[in-house]
Amino acid sequence: MTILLSTLNARYAHASLGLRYLLANMGELQEQTSLMEFVIGAKTVEVVERLLAKKPRIVGFGIYIWNVEETTKVVAMLKRVAPEVTVVLGGPEVSYETNEQEIARLADYVVTGWGDITFPKLCGEILDGPKPIMKVHAGVQPPMTDITLPYTLYTDEDIAHRTLYVEASRGCPFKCEFCLSSLDKTAWPFGIDTFLAEMETLYQRGARLFKFVDRTFNLNVKTSQRIMQFFLDKIAANPDDPVYAHFELVPDHLPEALKATIAQFPPGALQFEIGIQSFNPEVQTLVSRRQDNAKAADNIRWLTTQSHAHLHVDLIAGLPGEDVESFARGFDQLVALGPHEIQFGILKRLRGTPIIRHTAPYKMVYEPYPPYTVLATDRIDFATMQRLVRFARYWDLVANSGRFAHTVKVLLGDSPFANFTAFSDWIYTQLDATHRIALDRLAKLVQAWLQRQGMPAADAAALIASDYAGSAHKPADKATHAAPERQVRHLAA
Repeated sequence: MTILLSTLNARYAHASLGLRYLLANMGELQEQTSLMEFVIGAKTVEVVERLLAKKPRIVGFGIYIWNVEETTKVVAMLKRVAPEVTVVLGGPEVSYETNEQEIARLADYVVTGWGDITFPKLCGEILDGPKPIMKVHAGVQPPMTDITLPYTLYTDEDIAHRTLYVEASRGCPFKCEFCLSSLDKTAWPFGIDTFLAEMETLYQRGARLFKFVDRTFNLNVKTSQRIMQFFLDKIAANPDDPVYAHFELVPDHLPEALKATIAQFPPGALQFEIGIQSFNPEVQTLVSRRQDNAKAADNIRWLTTQSHAHLHVDLIAGLPGEDVESFARGFDQLVALGPHEIQFGILKRLRGTPIIRHTAPYKMVYEPYPPYTVLATDRIDFATMQRLVRFARYWDLVANSGRFAHTVKVLLGDSPFANFTAFSDWIYTQLDATHRIALDRLAKLVQAWLQRQGMPAADAAALIASDYAGSAHKPADKATHAAPERQVRHLAA
């Protein structure tokens, strides 16, 4: 095999969409190209051995914030034992600040940005000459109609066992400074008829779980409705074999026509990821985020009360200009709106993002290694930030997991952020850990906390039992089986 495309995914269930795009667009080199995916945590020597077993002349690696450290080790070993193999890097992590990175120093070439056309061209020059002199090659953005869609390259194994990532568009018109998409000038759609034909083929092959990676799925309402209608038609034709679709929504743009379509979806068929990030207007302005907070709140409230969509809403702690009190107000406001999950994240300085302009004025201190998490700001000191990190982890285990759906409401009370902070601080004193916590141990600790807050032991035990061994573990109905297990637990609550 002449060319090998590879990456280390965060987990097996994640199938690399980027590598499949490259393979689909290799042109006359496609027959000489294959794909080999790994999972982070794999032994470096075993990864290198498996790569070299294919006897490649070129290995192209997809580099992301979650795999750059481990892939650096792979590339270093690969170049030591097989220096004749040409290593080409691509992906968001190496597309910016390229010359500052050890992995880029080790590699032979780097493609920054769009690789659909540039990578195959570079491979042709490496194989047939003249050999490129420049190490870094800026990716050329082709017309969308010139990009071959990659969905036929999902294997039967992928369809049966993995999340299928799809996109009806690329790019984003918004300028939120913490996001790499802020560097895009607009969003570029693929032809909707061509795209839906590909989705039909996937469906006929047995695909039932589709995760859209579009940053702004609901900007073009007519396109959004056509895509959603595609899934509604499948559900109507086979109600006992439903599809599950995940979309990222712009929170303050939900016109009535789109609401009418959303309202038709049954439980367990639809999930929305909604980025609020901050409810503080001054912070939003500072990071160039345009958001009508009142509309966003109204839309989330409508979705929680008038639709069956599962809502996963994001907040970011550590943004420049935001202190703990401001974040707490936003958190409490979001809890009151009732989304199924609140993804409490800590700001990360992605390479290339404009957020770096605030580093000095707001004394932003970032971890020097991936994922470059903020450690302190002028408003939140290091110790407080670590408390927030633990809060986020325990929140995911207790609230987002759906395993304590009834208990969480009591746990949060009338002051969700303050009450969960107190719980988080206490449980850390009991565990001195935030990972590898057995579910039964966690349940006992939650019960102990409720008793410390004055709840009679029998009542606390009964409340935990209603979640831990009760209805929150039972699927809502047979029509929800397409939904991920975590969502089913929320539906059952």
